[in-house]
Amino acid sequence: MKRLAILLLLLVAGQASAEAFFASVDRTRLSEGETVVLTLESTDPTRFGRPDLSPLDEHFEIVGSRQVNRLSSIGDTPRASTRWILTLQPRRSGEVVIPPIRLEDAETLPITLQVEAAGDRGNGEKLAPVFIDASLDQDSVYVQAQAVLTLRIYHSVSMYDDNSLTPLQMKDARIEQLGEPRTYEKSIGGVRHGVIELQYAIYPQRSGELVIPGQTFSATLVDRSGGSDFLPFGPRSGRVSRVKSPDIPLQVKAKPADYPADAPWLPARALGLAETWNPQPEQSQVGDSLTRRLILKVDGLSSAQLPPLPATQVEGLRRYPDQPQLSDQKSENGVIGTREEREALVPSRSGSFDLPPLEVVWWNTQTDSLERTTLSPRTLQVAENPQLQNEEQPNTPMVTTQVIEGPELWPWQLACALLSLSTLLGFGLWWHARRQPAIQRAAQSGPSPRTLLDDIKRACQTGDAQATRHALDAWARQQPETLADMAARYVPLSDALDGLNGALYSEVGQQWQGEELWKAIRNLPAAQEPSSTPQENGALPPLYPR
Repeated sequence: MKRLAILLLLLVAGQASAEAFFASVDRTRLSEGETVVLTLESTDPTRFGRPDLSPLDEHFEIVGSRQVNRLSSIGDTPRASTRWILTLQPRRSGEVVIPPIRLEDAETLPITLQVEAAGDRGNGEKLAPVFIDASLDQDSVYVQAQAVLTLRIYHSVSMYDDNSLTPLQMKDARIEQLGEPRTYEKSIGGVRHGVIELQYAIYPQRSGELVIPGQTFSATLVDRSGGSDFLPFGPRSGRVSRVKSPDIPLQVKAKPADYPADAPWLPARALGLAETWNPQPEQSQVGDSLTRRLILKVDGLSSAQLPPLPATQVEGLRRYPDQPQLSDQKSENGVIGTREEREALVPSRSGSFDLPPLEVVWWNTQTDSLERTTLSPRTLQVAENPQLQNEEQPNTPMVTTQVIEGPELWPWQLACALLSLSTLLGFGLWWHARRQPAIQRAAQSGPSPRTLLDDIKRACQTGDAQATRHALDAWARQQPETLADMAARYVPLSDALDGLNGALYSEVGQQWQGEELWKAIRNLPAAQEPSSTPQENGALPPLYPR
């Protein structure tokens, strides 16, 4: 769990890239008499010396060494590196530390190796020139949990490069090879053997006893009696050797009965859950896009086995999810799967938003117990956005009524006066309308609607989501109705606006295409005016409209 937590913190914080001198080994667990490959690499071209290898003499014997100079490029930048590849054999068993190695002013970090004591194999027993040893890291696992199979091919004679190994195939299990085969040497009974090591992660898909079948290794052994061992051309002399690894039984346990039925089954050695925000949500405003990044890291399962994380469902927060990112980190201990999910959250109002806790249920195969890993709940405080409050608001005139007291009027007198005034007013409006042009243009301030439409068309054709949004807001301010009202009565415009918002807030704005939005605006039907259409044949409007 501690190792997984450190890896998770490194993933969240990021790793700084710099010119360095560092060390790495091909494995950290080995048996007494085996060799390990230590690689020292310098990526600083200003260092021209050689590493000081004297600290290795106390605990290691340097069996072989070679230097490799490499020139690569990252983009247009050339990158030179120098590697020193050393084959080391520990002088004792137990915990052995590779000490820091210095190269001028740089120094590597120490590396700890676990060297197991040698067994009794080979004492008084004549070993075959080629044999296979297969082992599992555990005798029993839960269904869909990980078991690591290690296959070692030993050979005390030279072989040609035509060797082959049958693939590991199982009907009731999923298999993943852990990296490329490793080669090293081991002394058994005073005889030095070359070793080819392969590792597999096995995930049983049913409970019960599962038999891991043996694999067959074949190779042509070099016959040194002919005196022409390594001819580059022509037939190769030697005999073909075929050996097979033993079948290994594996007990697969069923899912525990007390595991929650509604939770995905996650048997693992360790599990970590973390979140990051960009930008930080402490000072967010209405309309801001907050990217929430959730990271699930599991030791003992591949990324394909990790379930989706619960979505953020909070009223007032519009959610725009991205595609999840899956990755696997393979080592000699197995697979560490990572699932990363990102979502853009856009608040549509000010105030407090309570994000519920996020919980992942899993089964700890180390302690054989149920575990719950939880992210604490979070409260988002969203303030008003001054830029969104500067939009023009329609002014509503205040109507005042003044009551003048006077002599009481008879009902018939009042009705006649209203009828006369309505008739005169209607005739006057009709006469005035005939002497005026059909449409009287109102004085406009700012850019014309035609100019604003050209701006929208240009932004849509170039696929610029931000410029399209600004041009769309400026055009909507000169319309008799709001952009939301237009989208409500015209479905293609509503769909196109959803696509624009998705491009703005889900970090995929560069892939947005604006043809659909421009087509919707160009074909937007005019708003229906209240019944004020002119009458046919020049007739007067009715005195008492229904």
